[in-house]
Amino acid sequence: MGGAVSAGEDNDDLIDNLKEAQYIRTDRVEQAFRAIDRGDYYLDGYRDNAYKDLAWKHGNIHLSAPCIYSEVMEALKLQQGLSFLNLGSGTGYLSTMVGLIIGPFGVNHGVELHKDVVEYAKERLDDFIKNSDSFDRFEFCEPHFVVGNCLEISSDSHQYDRIYCGAGVQKDHENYMKILLKVGGILVMPIEDQLTQITRTGQSSWESKNILAVSFAPLVPQSRTDGCKPEAVVLPPLSVRSLQDLARIYIRRTLRDLTNEEHPAHNNTQRSSQKRKRRRCRRRRRINTYVFVGNQLIPQPMDSEEDECIEEESKEEEQEKDIEPVKPEEPRVNHLRDKILSLPLPESLKAYLLFYREK
Repeated sequence: MGGAVSAGEDNDDLIDNLKEAQYIRTDRVEQAFRAIDRGDYYLDGYRDNAYKDLAWKHGNIHLSAPCIYSEVMEALKLQQGLSFLNLGSGTGYLSTMVGLIIGPFGVNHGVELHKDVVEYAKERLDDFIKNSDSFDRFEFCEPHFVVGNCLEISSDSHQYDRIYCGAGVQKDHENYMKILLKVGGILVMPIEDQLTQITRTGQSSWESKNILAVSFAPLVPQSRTDGCKPEAVVLPPLSVRSLQDLARIYIRRTLRDLTNEEHPAHNNTQRSSQKRKRRRCRRRRRINTYVFVGNQLIPQPMDSEEDECIEEESKEEEQEKDIEPVKPEEPRVNHLRDKILSLPLPESLKAYLLFYREK
């Protein structure tokens, strides 16, 4: 599934294409996509395919096409402080982007069938927290992943504001998914080959809207051999943050606001596309017309539209030579990190405020 937009040269180029095709329509979704490099979730040796609008699978590791994730993020209508459940959380790519929007007072849980994929997702998450400057530009709700079959979630589990299921849902599992949703919440899942947005409007009422025709692998039902009841999946508890953790959140927020005021030009994760618009010109092959002179057929050359187009393009090329080339963007400076390191505080406290990040 995918191929709806052109391939990009890098992550920003891919996002430009998704915006141009109207898959990404809101600023907060764009910012999240730009902050998380899709290529970081590919295995070494496969990164060249990361910026194509195509799904990717290697063993149990799977990523949906960027156009699908874009529609999902837009359909979820994410806000700060919401609770989110990702059924079939995979690499954690989507959950990490969601965490940048719902912020530190949200809830971010994922259920994944394969243990090796959960380990891979935790590795990618750890790498993001330790090495990505985007972590310091946002307030983040860290995802928590558990291994299990999402069709076996414990019946006494709490409900969520937003839910996404990343595998095809059979019609007889639809109500099971709906029960996990809070009143007023939004569930996005593929059902009957349609990516569908379901809003819970009351205790027993829902509104559905088809978003996009899709093709997903179906959910894997739990095997019930020997008549044994499958083990229920226990979701992570809803924990309350410690006073120490809250203090770190508010100190970082205050310092981030201060650095954004001091360096307003760096307080923008969006970029203006620098791609040159391609000139579209229909060209025709050179033609000769033939006229009769007496009883003879004489070729008569004519100026074709191709000649005019070539001449017009040559003029444009001459004008472009006089235009000063666009300067490459300067490397982004992590002003929050610099501000924390400049504070007259013990080194241990600085390390805590930096989440023990080394760069």
